[in-house]
Order: sequence, then structure tokens, then C-alpha cells
Amino acid sequence: MVGVQISARDLFRAAYENRYTWEHNFPGYTADITFKQDDQVFTGSVRVNRDLKAEVFDVEDEQAKQAIHSQLWETAIHRIRRTFEETHGKNTFSFGETDETGAVEILMGGKAEGDRYKVRDNEVSLVHRHIHGVVVTINTFSSHHTGEGYLSHRYDSVYHDPKTGEQKGGKSEFEDNYEKVGDYFILTRRVIETETEGKVSVQEFIFSNVQLLEAVALG
Repeated sequence: MVGVQISARDLFRAAYENRYTWEHNFPGYTADITFKQDDQVFTGSVRVNRDLKAEVFDVEDEQAKQAIHSQLWETAIHRIRRTFEETHGKNTFSFGETDETGAVEILMGGKAEGDRYKVRDNEVSLVHRHIHGVVVTINTFSSHHTGEGYLSHRYDSVYHDPKTGEQKGGKSEFEDNYEKVGDYFILTRRVIETETEGKVSVQEFIFSNVQLLEAVALG
């Protein structure tokens, strides 16, 4: 019996719905932060509220504070649970090439015209999308399997000018580690190595003493 051919939309939807996200009553959390930027070290505390807005406390250096806030915001954005239709309902999907690793390219049309993804083993292994006037390309090399969806473990990202194709800034390599706190997986360590013009800068964000906020009783 010949198997039913899955559509590009269904293949991408399955991978999209396999991502690990927080459900809508996620309570938020607090943590201590140690931020290492090359040879500098900053410490303080953070709070991610149930609306996923982030706050950074006791970090005097404005650039360090902004860097920490940026990572918390970036992490929380990817944990928001949105239905496939909410995010991709106005897009169309078609198959591109299949690479040597077995990753299947998905070409986007409609609202996301020009964007493309790759799907391998029910996970999105490549993101190439236009956002805020630049093109970001993210390759994922390994992932964490939580039993409730996957989280990227090792990946890189690079930005290009959408018109000229010129690279903007350095290429960054990431390594993320998570711990389960209560019912939720929370980022506890992120290392970012960015190479710009032959020089490598290393940022390390360590979130410790993670504690969930008390869920507010509704009613």
C-alpha cells in the first residue's frame, strides 16, 4: 500500500506544533543572573512576569542590563503558545530541495513571501526569514527533547541585507541549556560566541535560583 503524500503545509505544521512552548497560565519566574562578557562579570536578578515581560534588577551597567533583558525577551517570545493558524494562516507552503541530511526545504508564499525553512525529524532545522528590514538565517544543529516538544540546544545565526545580500554584523554560535522548574523548562545557561572580522567575543548568561511566581487564583 502506498503511503499518503504529506503536504508541505502539514509537514511544517507538525514541526511547528512540536516546539516546546508555555501554556497560557504560565506564572512567570524570578532568577539570579551572572552575565559574563569576555573578561567582565555582572550580577543581579531578573523577573519574567506571567505576561512574559522581563525585568532586570541590580545591574548598574546599562549595556549589560540591556543585553540581559534582550536575551530574556528573546527566550520568552519563543515560548509564547500561538496556534498554527494565528501565526501562519495567511502563508502558503511548497516543497523545495531535500539536502544531504534529509532536511526538507519549505518555501513560503503569501504574507511570508521569500521566507524559507527546513524540516528534519519533525523539527525546524533552518529558519531564513525577513524581519525588521534584515534577513536572519538560523541553522539548528542539536535540540533538547522535553517530552512536551523540542528546544534548540546548539544553533547559529547570521544577518544579511535583504537587497544586497551583504552580511550585517558577525556570525553568532549559541548553546542553550534548560532545567525543569515545577512544570516548566526554563533557560538556565546561554553561551553566545560571535565572530566579527576575525575576533571572537563570548557572552555567557547563567540563570540560577530559578523560582516560579505564585500563580494567581482566578475566580
